[in-house]
Order: sequence, then C-alpha cells, then structure tokens
Amino acid sequence: MLRTIFLVPYALPVFASVIVWKFMLGQNTGMINHVLAQLHITNGQTFWLLGNNAFISMVVVAVWRLWPFALLTLMAGMQSIPGDIYEAAAVDGANMWQQFRKLTLPMLRPVDQVLVLVLFLWTFNDFNVPYTLFADSPPASADIVSIHVYQSSFITWNFGLGSAMSVLLLLFLLIVTVGYLLITSRRTQDA
Repeated sequence: MLRTIFLVPYALPVFASVIVWKFMLGQNTGMINHVLAQLHITNGQTFWLLGNNAFISMVVVAVWRLWPFALLTLMAGMQSIPGDIYEAAAVDGANMWQQFRKLTLPMLRPVDQVLVLVLFLWTFNDFNVPYTLFADSPPASADIVSIHVYQSSFITWNFGLGSAMSVLLLLFLLIVTVGYLLITSRRTQDA
C-alpha cells in the first residue's frame, strides 16, 4: 500500500502534476501559502512563482516528481543484498547502525553511482517542470538552459543558436558524465 502511494508522483503525467503544484503555489489562493499562514510561518502572501522563491519552487516540484524513482532504485538495490550477510554480522555482534554503515552502504555504492548520474542528467535536461510552472518567461532565479534553448529555437526562430546551445549542453553533460564515471570507477578499483 505504501509503495503504491509513494509511486503516485512518478505515475502521474508531468503536466497534470506540475499544474497542480502551480495552483498550490499560487500567491492568493494557493494551499502552500494558506498552510504556512495557519502555522504562523509566513504572512500568507509569499510569491512562490516569482522572484527568488521561483527556483526553490522549481526544485521542490522536480524533487517531488523524481524521488519515487530513487526510492524504487534503492529498494531494488537493498533487496539484492543477501540476508545471510546481515545474519553473519548480527552473530559477530554488529548492531543495526554498524550493519547499515559497514554493509548496506558499501553494497549500495554501485546503485548509488548510477542513480546519482541518472538523476543529474534528468534534472539538468528537465524542460517540462520549469515550462509548465513559468511558461515562456521564467523569473531570473529559475532561468535554466533548457528554457533558453526553447526560447532561442521556437520563440525567436533562431534555430542555429538553439542548436548550438543544445550541442554545447550535450558536450558539457558528456564531459561531466565521463569525469564522474572515471572518478567513481577509480574509487571502486581502490576499494
């Protein structure tokens, strides 16, 4: 039952879920402002989709959308760890914290390496969340590369600039990916 509830953000269509967030983040009628005002945290008039708060809102929505994938991946990795190892550690006197630190985390390292890389690439290339939240003109704090590529290609009809930006983005992500894989494979070999 809990797994099903946790998968809701990942199963919902992107636009439907982000539009719901857009309504919840509204200044006057948004649920977030209402709840924060009831808890006496803010005055209830915060602009979540404008100014410096726009980036925070975009990050919260993106994390909400992607954390179920991370949860599923980590759960699959944890289920692949044999139970005999934990039994042997318990017999040797390891408590739960020591089992987690000395067994679970090291055995999840390959899963974590792939998960961090995939989530980085997905987040860096995300267009749906910022475009649905802010349309064609995001605030300066939430102005990201994917929106610039879209504006250059389809708003100003400068397909050359949009293509060049896309290629440079691809090269940047390729360099980061290769560097990350080299660093993580070197750590694995040293261990």
